[in-house]
Amino acid sequence: MVWLIIMRTSGTNAEDSAMPPPGEVGRQSVFVTTHWSVVLTAGCRDTTRARAALESLCQTYWYPLYAYVRRRGHSPEDARDLTQEFFVRLLVRESLANADPDRGKFRSFILGAMNYFLADERAKLQTQKRGGGQKILSLDLMAAEQRFDLEPADNATPDKSFDKQWAAALLNEVLNRLEDAYRRDGKLSLFMELKPTLIGTRESQPYAVLAKRLSMNEGAVRAAVHRLRKRYRELLRDEIANTVSSPEEVNEELRYLFKVSADG
Repeated sequence: MVWLIIMRTSGTNAEDSAMPPPGEVGRQSVFVTTHWSVVLTAGCRDTTRARAALESLCQTYWYPLYAYVRRRGHSPEDARDLTQEFFVRLLVRESLANADPDRGKFRSFILGAMNYFLADERAKLQTQKRGGGQKILSLDLMAAEQRFDLEPADNATPDKSFDKQWAAALLNEVLNRLEDAYRRDGKLSLFMELKPTLIGTRESQPYAVLAKRLSMNEGAVRAAVHRLRKRYRELLRDEIANTVSSPEEVNEELRYLFKVSADG
């Protein structure tokens, strides 16, 4: 399930929507430390740091690439080998030099790099030689194929499907980070009870039921939900910032994420 707060609904306060105000682009001093901006600004001057940042991004969003290769007509075995070899080339070889700031967003760069790689690999049929046995990322490719088999039939193009998978991966990463934060605070049970309130409007939430279940008054539950949604929005902005090259692109990418998720 993709967890997504409704952006704008009648009677919903702006503070409870996942889309922040258009003028809010985040603090520049924080933005420059995000993963994709590190890759683009460090480049060859700091390859260790840039590679670590790129690896973090790829570890989170590798499944959309695997599914993309499968939708391009490759068998599970070939998709496994191609995905692994792609990361070998991307993270070990000269590919960081190709991270052009003009290419903008991480999802655009990574999909373009995969398309270039697939075109280059067409003539190479000996899949057992790919990568020389190197494993760069910890990829659960068996689970990926099981997940791919369970996905509903989709007539979208591979590129559109990739964007949907990217959006789902990003939103799920945000939810995982939020759950970890509540676990560290010793409030995991509260999070599990309140998690369903991340979907829909305030009016649709069963605050009275939650209050009884949590032995809290209804006002306290509303306050707890407000804090949960606020933290979710903050983490979502942070995660988006990790995938774009400038703070001005954060809201643009947020809008695109919600559009892709709503279309799915």
